[in-house]
Amino acid sequence: MAIQNDRKNAIKKLKLLTFGSKSNVDTFRAKLDDAFKTVFLPNGVERTEYRYGTVDCDVLSPEIYSSNRVMLYIHGGSFAGGSRAAYRAFCSSLATKCFCRVVIPEFRLAPASPYPAANEDIQTVFKALFTEEQVACSLSAEKGSKAQLPEIIIAADSSAASIACSLIFNLKDRFRACISKVILLSPWLNLSSSSHLISTKKIADEVMSGDVLRKSAGIYTYESNTESPFVSPLLADEEMLKNFPPVFIQMGAKEILLDDAKAFCDKLIAAGNSCLLDVWPDMMFMFQMADEYLHESHLAVDKIGRIVTGDFSGQEAIQIENKPRLEHSLRSEA
Repeated sequence: MAIQNDRKNAIKKLKLLTFGSKSNVDTFRAKLDDAFKTVFLPNGVERTEYRYGTVDCDVLSPEIYSSNRVMLYIHGGSFAGGSRAAYRAFCSSLATKCFCRVVIPEFRLAPASPYPAANEDIQTVFKALFTEEQVACSLSAEKGSKAQLPEIIIAADSSAASIACSLIFNLKDRFRACISKVILLSPWLNLSSSSHLISTKKIADEVMSGDVLRKSAGIYTYESNTESPFVSPLLADEEMLKNFPPVFIQMGAKEILLDDAKAFCDKLIAAGNSCLLDVWPDMMFMFQMADEYLHESHLAVDKIGRIVTGDFSGQEAIQIENKPRLEHSLRSEA
């Protein structure tokens, strides 16, 4: 019974990430922030505020991290919600497990700032971050250390997967060369009229629904724009997908979004890229953010940490055994 109740509570919380036909923007944002924000960050992570370009960001630094590795995390929230405050706790866990700093931008949200405002903000942050990391690597080399390129990880969940892919499509090769991995959690990959999730009237899982996708897409941009790969990455052609960084997709087996993720993974591999699709049995949309209710949430974040710090080879998802890891023993690996 306790496990059942935990699952119900997890689903209730995760539904606050979705903006449906009955949602009011202000109420949606307030409930999302209230449910996910925390006063104290876990694992001794330190937070500082920094402005990259014109965008205010959180920079989360764990106790131990690789000096040349940084993650740019683009938060979800159905294009209309989400914030640095709401994602601090979750991203602090990622920072600890991935042994890296995590940057969370406070980008503009729809409907007041529709597409491509968020895309422009994220591109501004990325280029400023890239420049600073490149300078830091150069200064380290001047002090006698071996010169290294910065390692930038792009991570995004749900609606922000569209923004993350749009960023990469727009980047020149010299910027792409520093992106070591792209991590997508429960990604929204097709918001066009060709999507069966959009065109089917009643389709849903425990958390997500076609109604959420339609409503969110409607406030994000015009319907004609949803046919663009910059909004619906699944529609990208082979030329756009060439030299795409290695992708890791993690999601639950019960998600209605799973078929799109499988199709996107296939397209990336067909274009000569690496893509690992990690599907967790019996899990729901964004289960990683319900760690107070689901043991699997912790294991999933552990696995992301292994993907970031370990070998990213192969083109098929491999089930990694999740055992506790002694962080202080991994100083050289991190």
